[in-house]
Amino acid sequence: MSKSGFVPDNSNIKKSSGTPNLSVNYKQNVLFKRNDQNIAYQLTSTQLPAMLGGAFVDLYMTKGHMREPHWHPNAWELDVVVSGEVQVSILDPDTSSMHNYRIKEGEVVFIPMGWWHWIEPLSEEAHLHLFFNNDQFESTEGSDVLRLTPPIVFQKAYGVNASEVAEAVAPITDTVIIGPPNHSYYQKSHLKDERDERIVVKINEKVVPSEDK
Repeated sequence: MSKSGFVPDNSNIKKSSGTPNLSVNYKQNVLFKRNDQNIAYQLTSTQLPAMLGGAFVDLYMTKGHMREPHWHPNAWELDVVVSGEVQVSILDPDTSSMHNYRIKEGEVVFIPMGWWHWIEPLSEEAHLHLFFNNDQFESTEGSDVLRLTPPIVFQKAYGVNASEVAEAVAPITDTVIIGPPNHSYYQKSHLKDERDERIVVKINEKVVPSEDK
């Protein structure tokens, strides 16, 4: 769409055509659904053709899930917390620094165009409104970067083992958006991490399994 992005006027609305459609139920347009508690709805100029220059996402998440790392190459983003508390993490490419913002109801975080970021609930449930200055905003998801980049590229670029990279990213078989996916690999890894935290203790400043106590 040639007029996507900032639009300074209503030249797309013609008097001779009458008043355009100005209302819609955005919950009929699901952007992504992990489950009933982790879901995102989207409103763009596809649903409201008269709404050039802006878009909206209604995001619900629960603790343990997250809006995966991603960036928007053609839009800035304003995150508004409706309820709950979240942490919005942003990588500033100008200073090569990471910033973490804990925000709750009544607080916002602004994410400049093209900046790498993700959102993680800190409360049991979180509800956010996300606003974009492009009616057809685009997203580049971290899951796509990881699963679609040949592992040998990571080896050549960073000196890491391609086989190990391939094994590590193998569970990422599709675009994630709201993670983690409900697959057995994550569940087993998550349970193993929790089990290891429970059974590892210190005796005389040495870390030993709890069964050796």
